[in-house]
Amino acid sequence: MKKLSLLLAALCMAAISYAQTPTPTPDTAKRWKIHGENTFLISQSSYKNWSAGGVNAFAGNLIFNYDFNYKKDVWSWDNKVILGYGLSKQQDAGWRKNDDRIILNSLLGRQASKYWLYTFYMNFQSQFTKGYDYNTTPKTLISNFLAPAYLTFGPGFAYKRSDNFRINISPAAARIIIVQNDSLSHVGAFGVTPDHKSLFQFGASLDAYYKVNLVQNISLENILKLYSDYLHKPGDIYTDYTANLFMKVNKFVTVNAGAQLIYDGKTRIPNGDGTSKIALQVKQIFGAGLTYKF
Repeated sequence: MKKLSLLLAALCMAAISYAQTPTPTPDTAKRWKIHGENTFLISQSSYKNWSAGGVNAFAGNLIFNYDFNYKKDVWSWDNKVILGYGLSKQQDAGWRKNDDRIILNSLLGRQASKYWLYTFYMNFQSQFTKGYDYNTTPKTLISNFLAPAYLTFGPGFAYKRSDNFRINISPAAARIIIVQNDSLSHVGAFGVTPDHKSLFQFGASLDAYYKVNLVQNISLENILKLYSDYLHKPGDIYTDYTANLFMKVNKFVTVNAGAQLIYDGKTRIPNGDGTSKIALQVKQIFGAGLTYKF
């Protein structure tokens, strides 16, 4: 009887303890959607006794593309990180970089209706290493880490159909051009006042993202950025458009092609003879490689 009483007492204590245990809170990790791609691209061409001629070349590129998206009730916070770096080697030309980018996007939104949000937007762009003009002897430094760097931020509104289709418009966006390299800031590179390390702009920005599956295992990614400076030549619109084509061979092997077009009225392109010009900037990358998605 004594043992039965002790057992009943233990069960009662366990029940009381269980009843007093607070209800578990929802796992905040479930509110995050995190996914990304790590890609290593390779392209190579080799010639020997080739009557049509050609230049031996090799290129390797690393691209990291991550998304960190948070959603709770009427609030959302979308973040994208793109890091890319690549080197190419041509016969008798040595190693030169063919890709160098740091891109950070952040969009904080509060739901206004089914597809519309009130937002606060931030974008940061720069590069990892030095860039040179190889048309001069000796080569001339034309860019570096944080030279330039672009920081754009401001309130606005967005149309978001899905994670693959969104447009954000900020009619009151600040933009800071940063040139931390002394030699580049001294000559007023990228539009800054000579011997100044930064330039403040105030205007309107548009940031759009659209990714579509063309056919099975082939998708096209489009990224568009526009900025108009109210304080200086608002009609001279900074334009940055990137198109990336992803072709999946199997779970790990992909073929990627990309093109980026930039028009920036504040950036002058060297001609190689001591003069410079404002022109459309074009970059193209193509290669096959390994991709790991998570």
